[in-house]
Amino acid sequence: MIIGVTGSGGKLGRATVAALRERGHDVVGFDLAGPAGPGFVRVDFTDYGQTLDAFLGVTARHEGLDALVHLAALPVNGLVPDAATFDNNLSVSFHVLFAAHRVGIRTIVAASSITAMGFPFDVAPPALPVDESYTQANNTYGLGKVVEEAMAGQLVTWHPDASITALRFTNVVDETEYATFDRAGDPDYRRDLIGTWIDARDGAEVVALALEAARPGFEVYNVAAPESGLSIPSRALAERWFPGTPVAADLGEFESLVSTRKLRERLGFVARHDWR
Repeated sequence: MIIGVTGSGGKLGRATVAALRERGHDVVGFDLAGPAGPGFVRVDFTDYGQTLDAFLGVTARHEGLDALVHLAALPVNGLVPDAATFDNNLSVSFHVLFAAHRVGIRTIVAASSITAMGFPFDVAPPALPVDESYTQANNTYGLGKVVEEAMAGQLVTWHPDASITALRFTNVVDETEYATFDRAGDPDYRRDLIGTWIDARDGAEVVALALEAARPGFEVYNVAAPESGLSIPSRALAERWFPGTPVAADLGEFESLVSTRKLRERLGFVARHDWR
């Protein structure tokens, strides 16, 4: 397949481009910055005209895309004022999804976020581990992700063959950042992430699996490592952080408090990287 990847210059974007190319796909990266030459096009996704034109075809790069991975966004709160974060990310995602619809790209995998399901978890979730049925925005960035998911769920109904998969990524860690796990015994470490993390290479594997498993309709998956980023048992963390919140009877000793069961059962995801 010829697959476009927006946000190809980011941490997850770079890993995704590499993973898809390893599988034999032709990949075209789209971002504001990247390596000049075949396989990359500089695009400002806040400009709908550029977005539409980039997906229709780019001389010496591609003549049409079979699928699209949408990762482009301001990645966190605080880089710009809150309203600007919301405006930018909603505009970019609308331009990407709507242009894909107009062009006829029917298979899309898009990055959502743990911020769409309660981050920073100052309020206890209804149950642990938190599964995909729980949606809650507690900041501007998260509100944008909730709206993006709702928008995708509507746009996907506009064509019977359309497939959009939203991946709720937790904190993405690359191989240069494993030193942070020196704090794994500290119960305050990754508290706002309720202990979760995902290696960028494993995150890219999830993207590839989601593309392969795409079916018409809208689907949401949590994306986290199956085991937490702490050396403290997960049940003890749940009791410390969320006293009185129901915890699954079969919770594994170090199982992620963001549920990855759907991800493993439906997509067959097996993590290949572990900080331990």
